[in-house]
Amino acid sequence: MKPFQKACAVILAVLSLTALFAGSLTKHSYDQQMRVIPDSPPSRDFPLGTDELGRDRFARLLYGARVSFALAPLAALLSVTLAGLLGGLAGFKGAWSERLVTGGSNLTLSLPWLFLLMGVRAVLPLNTSPGVSVSITFALLGVLGWAGPAQVVRSGVVSLLSSDYVRSARARGASKPRILFTHVLPNLRPVLSAQFWTSVPLFILAEANLGMLGLGVSEPLPSLGNLLRGLESQVAGWDHPFAHYWLFAPVLLLGLVLSCLRILFPCEVHQ
Repeated sequence: MKPFQKACAVILAVLSLTALFAGSLTKHSYDQQMRVIPDSPPSRDFPLGTDELGRDRFARLLYGARVSFALAPLAALLSVTLAGLLGGLAGFKGAWSERLVTGGSNLTLSLPWLFLLMGVRAVLPLNTSPGVSVSITFALLGVLGWAGPAQVVRSGVVSLLSSDYVRSARARGASKPRILFTHVLPNLRPVLSAQFWTSVPLFILAEANLGMLGLGVSEPLPSLGNLLRGLESQVAGWDHPFAHYWLFAPVLLLGLVLSCLRILFPCEVHQ
């Protein structure tokens, strides 16, 4: 690992630990309202000031990072699991299953991925509780993100089935389950790992886009998406674009995390 990549790994580890122990690092809860000090500038008690409802912006940033950074990997895990099952079935079985999975993935990939996600989320109830909205948002990310990784997995399975050691195992009379679990699945681990790590930043960014449109995690639970949505409404009334520079903390955090993930895991996945 190069020194620059090591630095990115350290940054991600520090940010993850900070978000994980958000309750120990902040004096206030993310939903605690102090109406006597709305829109206050940074101070000792409020490092990033307060929002229009008097809530601690620093606490909301840490808790929002926890939501996005914890659930995006879970959505990526769901996506990769579906891709492994469907892509593995298509590659191993072939025939109708391969045509069905390939046709479904091509159809999904031919549609604008983000607009498809927005359309599905928009038809679901918007007045849901924060916990339900979190589950819905990241479940949709995982379910709709299977197509690209599934094609990669299918290609990997087809390539492995035509390899010399699989042919040798077949010649020795090995059963299909033994070939699958002994020779195919272990060699798919690097492929699945690459698909997982390249999906995580995509899902973090997708949640941010949904949150900015009001289709992501519901208030009062913060996420990077709805924090950016609040920033959008405030910037419109500024005379100077950086008059309240501390409000750009969610933008800087999102950019830093996505940059570090791309540097550490530069492989691309088609979405």
